[in-house]
Formats: sequence, structure tokens, C-alpha cells
Amino acid sequence: MIPGLPSSWSVDRCRLLVSYVPAVSNSQVKAAHELADLSREELIELLSEQREDGIHIDFSGKANARKLYRRVRPRVARTLKKYSVGSEEEQARNLVIEGDNLQAMATLFRERGQVDLVLADPPYNTGHDWRYNDRWEEDPNDPGLGKWVTAEDGARHTKWMRFMWPRLQMMKAMLKPTGVLAICIDHRELFRLGQMLDELFEEKNRLAIINWQKMYGAKNQDQGVSVTTEYVLVYARDAEQARTGKTVRSEVTAGGYRNNDKDPRGPWAPSDSTLMGAATHPGQVYAIQNPFTGRLHYPQQGRCWRNERAKMKAAVEEWGVAYEDVNLEDGLHPALVIKGVRDPQKATPADPVIKKARKATLKMRENEVWPRFFWRADRNRRPGEGELRYKTYEQDVKAGVVPTTFWASDEFDLLSLDAVSWEHELSGTTHAGQRELNAVVGRGHGFDTVKPLMLMQKIIQLWCPADGLVMDPFAGTGTTGHAVLASNAESGTSRRFILIEQGRPERGDSYARSLTADRLKRVVSGRWKSKKEEPLDGGFRFWTLGKKVDAEALLKMEREDLADTIIASHFDASVRKRDALVRVPRKAGYKYLVAHNDRSEGFFLIWNGPKGNLDFTEKTYEACAIEAAKAGLESRYHVYARLYVFQTSNVVFYQIPDRILTDFGLDLRGEPYHDVEP
Repeated sequence: MIPGLPSSWSVDRCRLLVSYVPAVSNSQVKAAHELADLSREELIELLSEQREDGIHIDFSGKANARKLYRRVRPRVARTLKKYSVGSEEEQARNLVIEGDNLQAMATLFRERGQVDLVLADPPYNTGHDWRYNDRWEEDPNDPGLGKWVTAEDGARHTKWMRFMWPRLQMMKAMLKPTGVLAICIDHRELFRLGQMLDELFEEKNRLAIINWQKMYGAKNQDQGVSVTTEYVLVYARDAEQARTGKTVRSEVTAGGYRNNDKDPRGPWAPSDSTLMGAATHPGQVYAIQNPFTGRLHYPQQGRCWRNERAKMKAAVEEWGVAYEDVNLEDGLHPALVIKGVRDPQKATPADPVIKKARKATLKMRENEVWPRFFWRADRNRRPGEGELRYKTYEQDVKAGVVPTTFWASDEFDLLSLDAVSWEHELSGTTHAGQRELNAVVGRGHGFDTVKPLMLMQKIIQLWCPADGLVMDPFAGTGTTGHAVLASNAESGTSRRFILIEQGRPERGDSYARSLTADRLKRVVSGRWKSKKEEPLDGGFRFWTLGKKVDAEALLKMEREDLADTIIASHFDASVRKRDALVRVPRKAGYKYLVAHNDRSEGFFLIWNGPKGNLDFTEKTYEACAIEAAKAGLESRYHVYARLYVFQTSNVVFYQIPDRILTDFGLDLRGEPYHDVEP
């Protein structure tokens, strides 16, 4: 047995590990007990990092950056009632966190492995858009905000990668096995971010590189190429388990479906009456005469009519006009020509046969349901004088839109998702995002570039299930939270969100309070700055992060702060879906009851501050039972206390501080604390 390692670790096993990981330093070998402290997942990660195959990005400080996320300590989370919105039940569903995102994700240990979609919009490294503290490289818990990284800083790219690497590691850890990361970026760090994600997630798990149009047209500039697009890199934790959904058919995409002729089958859109395949279906390439104008219409080059000849003839004759086969000697199969026309190639609206046909078809067009194949209006909106088209009924189209390699209109066949371009009509623009934000919170917010609501909604609809959880570690203006609430309202879904934003606390201006929370509060209430809007159902709890969590800090807490910390940390690994605890209102007047879960089980805190009564006794048990009955809760009680003096079968006991530390993911062996006299 090797000192410091589990008894099950043989000498041969350790030799095998060290031989397989040639890059493990001598200090790591000497301190072999560090390996024993790693989880199975962390050991696998360590091994995979040292594999020689594949492409690995290298940058100054990477080795250290790779270790930092394991050294970040969770923080004490305190609820700020002033910035929270909704009933206690509504607040339990969503969360806005004020603080550093790395520390916040460490605090969210109970949500690790539970997030469906991480939607991130990190700093683009444009200069003066983010800070870096050199002391973070040694201690990621250092409270310093660091200095602004300017465009002139020669180390700005490596600093950005050192900043992002542990955050990307933490984002990956937050995802479910089926989860997806969608991260926004522009050209400045696109390639470096892509390489980091290829290494962390593996290239096989890259789902898409989305190219979206951020502005309508080019900027005026003296030289160079005007940048009008940005990117979203989409990676799955496991591509085989991840699922890409369909976007809800918005008014833009559904706008083409109308029912001008009162068709009993409902709304329809004009589609192409031809298909690709002229080479394999030459019998379906010929002219068809328009009964409104007498003009001959041919399929476009390489295309053929949608149906075989007999069906096409029957389709155009539904307009009450008889057709016949005529060989036009154009090298194609005989044309379908209106019966009686003497010279089809020279026919005009003045031809008596065409006049008669036009009268019949106009009457039908104005008074009856149009056939499946119809002659659309031309560019001058003259009815029937355009191309032959085909009705595609909305009820026949699958609910939602499949993402394609190019977003244009519903008339295009919907194929696949790889590198994707989204036009502004389908993704919105940064200008649209700014207008949306101005309308909600007013001008003067200081953000020139804002992600449009439509873009975020599309990403959420594609990669977050209807009852899933979205996390945004760079929440900024709160667009992601707004998008979740708006999507829920539009499509009846029940998605939840966690938003993290630090803002600029050195200015006394936390965006989390003055912008993120304010925007969400306004959309929930409907009290937009511009005008009154329809309220969106929902609410959120607002946390601010405080001291590092350790045993000493927990034992010094006052009652309300400890209750908030318990609600922030608690999870039951045996429960499949980890719903947050619902806080019992403080004004309810309970002495011990602080929360309940979705199974109507009460959570009790036996704590009157660091110097108060710390025991769970028979007397406190009886008091808990009375409070549970008053609140209409079940007789299974979850009790947090310092000591467990009275034992009974219907109580689940959690010792303070041990259980809280464990729920934050902290190893008790590294958390010594001084016991106190009861």
C-alpha cells in the first residue's frame, strides 16, 4: 500500500498511471496523495489531457489555468429580497446571481450535471471590455477585480485564454450528459476559442458553427472588409446523446401561410411546382401554357415538374380548361397546351381561346377554392399571370423549423445543420437588441451591442428541452432570461434559467441589480420604460455572493444568512429532478421552518445564531411537528442542526456544518473546524 492513496490502489496501478501520463511532474508524483483526492471524472480528464493524438492548443499559463477550476471555493449566497421578483414558488424556479461567474458556478454545486443548455456571451477581447487579475493565476479566490485589458496589451490573447479556460471547464461540468454549450464570439477570438472547445469537448462533439447577421449592411470605411456577422459555437457534452430541436414557427416564418381562397384545409404557402431531377426524369420536362396569358412556362434548368405527366395535366385542368399534347419541336417532350390554340408559341391574351380560358379561370380564382397547382400573380400583382406554383399546407408541415445551412424562407427544402448562416430576419441584429433593451429599461444603460432576443430564443428552442434549465454565466443585459420567459409565454414551455453577472462593483454599479434584474422585473410586470406591455409569467430569486464557504464561516452565521445558504446548497442525490427549495416567507412567523420541497416536505433550521441553541431535541421536534401541521406539510421532516440529540424515523437529519459543506462539494478532510460546546 502506498501512503496517501486508497488501499485498493496497488503499486502496479500507480506505475501504470504515471507511465501513461508522462507529463505529470515530479512534484505531482511525489505528492501522490493528490491523485487520490481526484474524482473518477477528474482522473479521466487528466489522462485525456496527456494523450498524444488530436490537436491541443498551447499558450502561456495553460498548465496552471487547467488546475484553477478545482481550486475555486464556493461562496456564501445571500438572498436580496429587494431585487427578487414573484412569489416564493416563482422565485424558486429561476435565479440571478451577483458575483464572479467562476465562484458562482462553484457555488452551484448542486446544479452540476443538471444544466441542459449553457448559453454564454463572454467578452470578445475588443479592448476595455473585461478585466484580468494576475493574482488569479495563483489563487482564483482572490477578490481583486484586476485591470482592464486593452487592445494594446501584447498578452491580451493569452490572458483571455487563461481567463476562459477554467470557466469553460466549469461550464462543461455544469452540463447534463445530454447538455449543450452555445457560446457567442466574434472574429477576434473565434479560432482560439474553437481550438479550446475542440480540446475540452472533442471535435466529434461540435454540433454547429452558426454565422448570424448582426447588422443590416456594411459600415462605411476606407478599406478592408466590413464585418457584419458574428458566430455561435455549439458543442455537446456528448453528441450521441444531445438532440437538436426545431425552432418554433414565428410570425416571420409562419407569415407565408395564408388562406386567401378560404381553402378548407387551412392556411397554405406557395411552393415550387418543380423539383430537381431533369436528368433522371426527362419525361417531366416540357412546357405548360398559362390560361391567363397564353405564355408557355418551362421548369428551370436542371429541374422537372413535380408530378408525372398525367397528374400534371389533371392538375392544370382543375381550372376548368382542357389541355392537349402538342409537339413544339423544342427538343423536349410534348407541351401541355390549351385545347384549340392554333399557334401556342405565339399565343397572346387576345387569342379567342385564351380569352375564353382567362374568363373561366379568373371567375374561379375570385369565387372558388383554388386547385393545389395555381398560377400566382406576377410582379405587378396581376392575378394569374405569374409562374405555376404549388400549395404547401401549414398543417402538413412539421411543427417548427429544422435549422438549415442557410436561413431564408419556408419554400426551401430543410436539410441539415453544420455551418449555418442566419439572416437578420431570422436572428435579429445587435441594433434590434439595443432597441429591445431601450424599450424595456430606457436609454443610458451604456451597452452599444446587445444580443437580439430572437437569436437567444432560437438557440434556446433548438437545444433546451421544454422543461429544461438554461444557464448564462455572462448574463450582461439579461437577454437570456428575457428569452426564456418570452419562449415560455409563446409556446407554453416551462424552461428555467440561472443568470450570473458581476457588473462593475468598483463603481457601485452592479449590472446584476441595475440592469439584469431590472430588465427581468419589468418584463415580468409588463411595466416597460417605453409603454405598458403584456406581463410574462415568472419570477426569480436574487443572490449576492459573500465570503468563501468554510466551516468557520458557517458556524458564525446568523439565522437568516444560514437559511439562505442551506437553500443555496441543498440537494438530494436520490431525487431524479433537483428542484430548488421554496423559501417560507419570513413574515410567516415560524421559528424553525424555513423551506419546503415539491413533495410538501418541510425543512427546519434549529439555529438561533452562533451562540444560540444548536440541538435537535424532543422539544424542538414537537415544535417542528406543530409548524409542519400549520403549514400543511407532510410528516417527513428535514432538519438542519448542530447536534442530533433526539432521534425518530420520520426525520432526515443534516449536521451543521458538515452536510452544508458536503452539499457545496467540499471535502470534509480539508475543512477542519473547532467544535463548540452545546
